[in-house]
Amino acid sequence: MERFIPLSIPNFEGNEKKYVLDALEQGWVSTGGAYITKLEHQLAEFLHTENAAACQSGTAALHLSLVEAGVRPGDAVIVPPLTFIAAVNPVKYQHAVPVFIDCDDSLCMDPVKLQSFCEEECEFKNGALAYKGKTVRALIVVHVFGNMADMASIMETAKKYNIKVIEDATEALGTRYLDGPSAGKYAGKYAGTIGDFGAFSFNGNKIITTGGGGAVTAGASETVDHLRYLSTQAKNDPHYYIHDEVGYNYRMTNLQAALGAAQMEELPEFIRRKKANYERYKRLFEGFELVKMLEFREDTDSNRWFYSLEINRDRITASLREIIGELEKRGIQTRAVWGLINEQLPYRLEDTYRLEKAPYYAGRILNIPSSTQITVEEIEYVTEQIKETLERFSYE
Repeated sequence: MERFIPLSIPNFEGNEKKYVLDALEQGWVSTGGAYITKLEHQLAEFLHTENAAACQSGTAALHLSLVEAGVRPGDAVIVPPLTFIAAVNPVKYQHAVPVFIDCDDSLCMDPVKLQSFCEEECEFKNGALAYKGKTVRALIVVHVFGNMADMASIMETAKKYNIKVIEDATEALGTRYLDGPSAGKYAGKYAGTIGDFGAFSFNGNKIITTGGGGAVTAGASETVDHLRYLSTQAKNDPHYYIHDEVGYNYRMTNLQAALGAAQMEELPEFIRRKKANYERYKRLFEGFELVKMLEFREDTDSNRWFYSLEINRDRITASLREIIGELEKRGIQTRAVWGLINEQLPYRLEDTYRLEKAPYYAGRILNIPSSTQITVEEIEYVTEQIKETLERFSYE
């Protein structure tokens, strides 16, 4: 069998089979059951928050957050261009208008440009920020690849202009602020628990998985209760079909939650391995001039979900597609960062603000294998093959 080292795959080393079989034997396989409650309690305890609601996906969590934040048709929502498109699509679900703000060198939203956008392009009047006549109701900040955005600065701007903050922590379960100068009052706080809302994903490639699935948190426990209510078609009565609001079929199934409950038990070990493997890669690439590994923000403890290499474009002109194709021939799965969302067909007419870093990194980032079960020998092989491939494509 030919060698193949995948980018990021699930790891089932614990009680996954036991819990799923238990759910099957009990007959609770759909959107009710004890494992949903168990997973929600595990998440709340891990994140040091009062409440968490399991749901169908990270996208569902983001959409519910926008609904709860009061985003209406015609409102403006500040979003990043350099992320997976699912972070922005829910804005369209609400018939709102995305406005794209650049990233900084962390690949997360640039707080300096966010502040200047609010000051220079908008008007703050009667407690609301307006952009071209549209109320700026919310902003979505993504903790890209498990790297904490500069939440202290972003929250300061959001509070000043009365903007609801939705944290897309779909890649950042376990990332938190340490006690350092940049953390401020958020020292010890986890990604997804700082803004008004936090969205998590348990897709198959995330640090833990329920196959598909996600969760949503909020600053107030009663808000999470309402999000849970909306996720179950806003049903008011357990026996009669009474609905006082428009709801959604966004609830997680008990089978998914059984898988997630087992995964949560393993999460600390998964994070430990992610950190160790990142450091091993970093040592192996040290001094290699054709790439550099992206760092994680100071004063944070990242889950290091994904590992990113920045290609030296002064020495390498080959496209990412060419590089990825060559590595695939060598049995290594890699991927580019993302196509910029503002350049995608559904978003080409939307406004952008000072996009400089996002286009720069979009052509330079290569993500490399980061599964929790990758071996030392495989990491060494990946590093060796990447070096050989880039040297082949390089010029003096």
